Amino acid sequence: MRLILYIVMAALLSSSSVALSRDKIDNGTVTDTESPYFRLAGEADTAIAKGEYSLAESKLLEALRLEPGNPSNVLMMSNLGLVRFYMGRDDEALQTLNDACAAAPSSTTVLSNRARVLMSMGRPDEARADFARVLAVDSTLVTPRFYHGILSLRAGDIVTASADFKRLEQADPKSFETNFAMATLNTALGDNLAAIPYFNRLIEIDPQAEYYAARALCNLQLDRLNEASEDISKGLELDSKDGELYLYRAMLNKMRFRPEDADADARKAMQHGIPRERVKPFLLK
Repeated sequence: MRLILYIVMAALLSSSSVALSRDKIDNGTVTDTESPYFRLAGEADTAIAKGEYSLAESKLLEALRLEPGNPSNVLMMSNLGLVRFYMGRDDEALQTLNDACAAAPSSTTVLSNRARVLMSMGRPDEARADFARVLAVDSTLVTPRFYHGILSLRAGDIVTASADFKRLEQADPKSFETNFAMATLNTALGDNLAAIPYFNRLIEIDPQAEYYAARALCNLQLDRLNEASEDISKGLELDSKDGELYLYRAMLNKMRFRPEDADADARKAMQHGIPRERVKPFLLK
């Protein structure tokens, strides 16, 4: 149970930093050519899209200096915080987002951006609190609901996570977020059989080695050895350096009474980052 939950959570948290989104500033009836402020905002957005973060930062700062009283400055500051985060200046990024939140404490955009930065910085409790604030403003938002549930589950709050995920499933049962959430919840509860249909849909939506690995472990724990073998093979086709998959193949080989093959796979798992204490049960010596 814990191994599957680790795999699924790692898949989510490893991608959280790249999932951050910037906000385009809506200039209403004023075109970029008529307003230097919005021209700078557009130039900053273009620079962000190209990964030119230093240029984007300078454009955003110039716009903020140009019109310090513009109501759109909150979103400018939000984008500035993300740009600084992309540049690896985490503390400065967080302070910028704190300032934006202070200026607009009910902005779901700013709160969501700060929450996801906090999550990527390894501060899940603070991130969870921000997502809760977002949902207090607008309970219909799907992505904050998803992250709030995932972080609640990580914190051991099964009741809150279950409530969040139930609302996701009611809103959109076919979405990636829903199926990721329900797969994670069921593995956390130890219900491997219930988790498998959600992993099936996840793999249909976005076939990744870690999802094959998670489903393989479910199948191993259900003694579905042929299905587990197929999952491991498909996962390794996608990522031949996934240590978890070699570990599960070692487990599979031991269950099939192939100790030499289990030993070989356990050693491959160690070569790809799996700690010795996890592979020790499959080593011959």
